[in-house]
Amino acid sequence: MKEQSGQTKFPELIDIATLADLLGVNQRYVRRMVAERRVPMIKVGHLVRFDLADIREWVEAQRQSVNAK
Repeated sequence: MKEQSGQTKFPELIDIATLADLLGVNQRYVRRMVAERRVPMIKVGHLVRFDLADIREWVEAQRQSVNAK
């Protein structure tokens, strides 16, 4: 990603605890989703981080429509 000034714009990265808070689940559940590769993530060395923009898209993709009668 490049900004108009020519400098690289880094994504907003969050950690497991922050993602768990945002999703309203516990950290153990997020770690399980990471282990099963069910959530978009970025590995920085041995650390796992999540791009907030990717998580927003992933959450939207998880929505299930309900057929109204």
